[in-house]
Parts: sequence; structure tokens; C-alpha cells
Amino acid sequence: MPIVPITKGVVSGQLPMRLQRFWNVLDHRCESKMQNIVNEKPYQFVPPHRGTWWPSFIQRFDLYGRWLRKSEGVVSYELRHEERLRESLDAGSGIMLAPNHCRPGDPLVLGWLARDVGFHVYAMASWHLFTQDWFTSWAIRKMGGFSVYREGIDRQAINTAIEILEKAERPLVLFPEGAVSRTNDRLHALLDGVAFIARTAAKRRAKHVEGGKVVVHPIAIKYLFRGNLEMVADEVLSDIERRFSWLPQCQLNVYERIVKVGRGLLCLKEIEHFGQEQAGRFEDRLTGLVDRLLQPLEEEWIGRAQSGSVVPRVKALRMKLMPDMVNGELPEEERQRRWKQLTDIYVAQQVSCYPSDYLARPSVDRFLETLERYEEDLTDKARVHGSLHAIIEVGEPIEVSPKRDRNAKVDPLMARIECDLQSMLARLADESPLIP
Repeated sequence: MPIVPITKGVVSGQLPMRLQRFWNVLDHRCESKMQNIVNEKPYQFVPPHRGTWWPSFIQRFDLYGRWLRKSEGVVSYELRHEERLRESLDAGSGIMLAPNHCRPGDPLVLGWLARDVGFHVYAMASWHLFTQDWFTSWAIRKMGGFSVYREGIDRQAINTAIEILEKAERPLVLFPEGAVSRTNDRLHALLDGVAFIARTAAKRRAKHVEGGKVVVHPIAIKYLFRGNLEMVADEVLSDIERRFSWLPQCQLNVYERIVKVGRGLLCLKEIEHFGQEQAGRFEDRLTGLVDRLLQPLEEEWIGRAQSGSVVPRVKALRMKLMPDMVNGELPEEERQRRWKQLTDIYVAQQVSCYPSDYLARPSVDRFLETLERYEEDLTDKARVHGSLHAIIEVGEPIEVSPKRDRNAKVDPLMARIECDLQSMLARLADESPLIP
């Protein structure tokens, strides 16, 4: 497949004056983006913008491409098997796009797929994105985004998503992982709400549209780094090593430095939460730290300690902590206590994004992702290194049955989405060059 540059012949000096002013505002908003994924503001549902003028305008001038280059360092892309999606569009099916979510820029990367195949999308987006500033909220809406409140049951968002699929208005983008992972080759546990939305829409569409179907297309997004990893690694690791009051460990190779810094970071967290460094296998230590952070909170708020996938555990805890905070009726001391608990919950989720065996395959892209996680967890912001190439691969359509097999221990639709996505990602992982 050809590699398509994002500029498409449009550079800053060639933009119309009004569009240049529009871009300058967007560019300014991208200077600094701290992670602020939970807030105490009362939730208000933000519906999607139903018009087509703004989405067409954004596609025509490739504004998401310009944002991706500036804020995420994604400079080129290619599409694979987009004909599968064209067939579903031509058939008039209700279409759900279910991509992996390894980088913050994934939703805008899908803008290239929409532009080149010739459609617009609706997308469910976490409400905190709409509370950052007026321009971000405005831009997400104009591109088809609508809000979902992850700290509660958002019936308006769910009903909006079901209606979009039932009427086959546009393809609907839902990220089944529910959170950014920064592990491009691995999936986190998928959230079952995806299957509920798809199945409910399939049931309604079959009732009102003769022969009407709902299909899910898994979308694998894979990023390849084509820059100088050694230079990037030295820059990031030297900064972190100085934070540790170490001399830069330049005598070690990249792999050894990454592992040493990772051990340092883990030891610091263990000392903070256990009082001392823990012994045992790296995998067990990561799991132990997550449980140390989450299980006391689960005993307090849910009634018993949980285990297993972290993202659903995090969601369950936030749903318990947040309602009283949003109502604004808590004493200040209790409010501060809950903020401390939310911080521990966030740390647990970040720790879960470090698979213990991820560097067993020493690829350029896995090393880069690990460096970015280190920096993001330390400073709340990973620097942009550029030279990223995005592969967007469309999976085979999965026809959604209106009925679920109640005897199955795992939802068959979610199992199929997970299997197809992980298979595509595993195949694409082989395209990442290995470090000697």
C-alpha cells in the first residue's frame, strides 16, 4: 500500500487567511495538555453535531493531520483493507468501528480513514475532554464527538450510540479498551458496554428495517517509529536519570538503561506505598503494587477486594467515589481524602500499562512506548519525537446477533472483537524493526 503524507499539498503558508487564524487557535491549544481525566463539575451531556459542513471543512484542509503532526508526531499513514468498510457502507448497515487505543491521537488518525473512504463519523468521547477548554469541546463536537460520563451510567450517551447504529446515520467509533494504554501490540481488557450497545441496536434495526444489520469492524491502529531511537532514548533517559540524582548511564545500551530506570521507578512506588522495596518476580511486583493501591479502596467502597483486569476495577471505584464529590456536599477534609484515593486509582491504572514481558521482543516501537510511559508518568506529558507512521487496518465485518448466548461464560461478540483485534495487532507487530 502507498504511504500517504498527511500534508496533501497544504502547508501553513498556503492556508487561506481565515483558516490560518483557525489553525493558530488550535495550535495554541496544543502547547500544553495536562492529564485531567477526573473533575468535580456536574455532568451535562454534550450531544453530537449533526451537520456535515464542519466535518467536510476539517477533512478538506486535513486539520486533524496538522494537529497530529504537531501534538503526536504522526507524519504519514496508510490504509489497509478499507474495501471491507466500503462494502458495509454500500450495504447500508449500521456500522460500529472498534479500534485499539494505544495513543491519545487515535481518534484523529481515524479521520484519515473517514476522509479517504468518503464518510463522516460519530464518536463517543470521555466527558473530561469537553471540560478542558471551549475550543477543544467545540472541535470535538464539530468532528462528530459526543460525551460519555465514565464515572456513572450515562443513559443519554448509550441511547445516542444505539440510535446512531439503529438508523445507520454514520459509522460510530467506540474504543472497547476504554482508556489509552501506550502498548500498541497488546490489548487491555475490553468493556462489555460495547456489546450491549451493538446488540440493542441490532435488535431494534432488525425490527424496523427489513434485512437491516449492524456490523462491527475491528480497526487495528499500528504506529511505526522511523526516527533515531538511540538519540530519543538518550534524551529521555538522561533527564529521568538526573531526576534520580544519577549520572546519565551512558555506559549501558538502550535496553539496559530502560530496564534499570524501570526498576528505579518501581522501587520508588513500592517504597512510597509499602515502605520498602519488594522482592519477587517483576510481574508479581507489578500486580502486588496494583492490589496494594486498589484493594483497600475496594474493601471500603465495594465491600470486598477485587482482582483481575484493572480498568473495570478503576471504573467501579470511580462510580462510587464521584457522585458525592460532584454534588459538592462533602466536608473539605473528606473531599481531599477522596482526591487522594482518586490519585491512587490513577497510579494503579498507569502501573497496569506496563506488561512485565513487553520488552521480551525488543522492537523499536516497544522501546519508544516504554520511554513515553516513563516520561508521561513522571511529568504528566510525553514529549513529541515525530517520525511516526500510522497503519490503519480494517478488520472483517462481524455481524451482530440481536440475541446473546446466555450459556456462554464470555460474551461471544466481545470475544470475537478481542480475538480479531489482537490477531491483527500481533501480525502488525512483526513490522516493527528489532533492536540488535
